[in-house]
Amino acid sequence: MLEKIKELRQKTGAGVMDAKKALEESKGNVEKAIELIKAKGLAKAESKSDREVNSGKVYCYTHAGGSAAAMVEVACETDFVAKNEEFEALCKEVAMQIVSMNPKDVEELMSQAYIRDSSKTIEQLVKELVGKTGENIRVIRFARYKLGVE
Repeated sequence: MLEKIKELRQKTGAGVMDAKKALEESKGNVEKAIELIKAKGLAKAESKSDREVNSGKVYCYTHAGGSAAAMVEVACETDFVAKNEEFEALCKEVAMQIVSMNPKDVEELMSQAYIRDSSKTIEQLVKELVGKTGENIRVIRFARYKLGVE
């Protein structure tokens, strides 16, 4: 059981007790436990969506040797989460999405299929991290630049 808890924590970032409960509910099935943890994380994300976000990061990403770039503002509740590696990775993924898919606004961005995994949207990607961190996270605004295009 300890090995399964460890595996589940590595795959999902869930706490020990959450991993244990999910494994108990799924009768030891790791894949079902992952689904349960994701579902609980999304529910947790919904409950936090109205909380204020006063910290975060402005992240810049340059693509293809400098031919395209994006700058994105992603907000969270505390600087502790803003300094987290997973938050930084989310900022990078969102900026790469902006460079690749050229959304017209945040609403369109959030509804787009994630370029690395089309089974989820950018909104789901953000909510997964909300579930892991326990903080509200929001994409506030962005800008995209492509060489020679206004």
